[in-house]
Amino acid sequence: MYEDAYNFEIKEKTEKEKQKDLIKSILKTKMDLNVSIKNYEFAEDDLIDYYLYQIKANQSKLDYLIKKAKENNIAFSTIDKLKYEA
Repeated sequence: MYEDAYNFEIKEKTEKEKQKDLIKSILKTKMDLNVSIKNYEFAEDDLIDYYLYQIKANQSKLDYLIKKAKENNIAFSTIDKLKYEA
């Protein structure tokens, strides 16, 4: 009954789409890391611990995503590498 109402296909992403998504995730995580670092610089009291946690979490995520990119042979130009450095 419900199968007929929701008859749709789940489209598998191509390898190129997966690589684009990975690069977008890397860029977003890098921006999040930079925001956390800036916020930490002006944080007071309890927010200091919060932003330290955010920095550590974003750095770990960024390290993981870059490792995945290297495993998938995604090459970054020198300019792009500068964007990713913390």
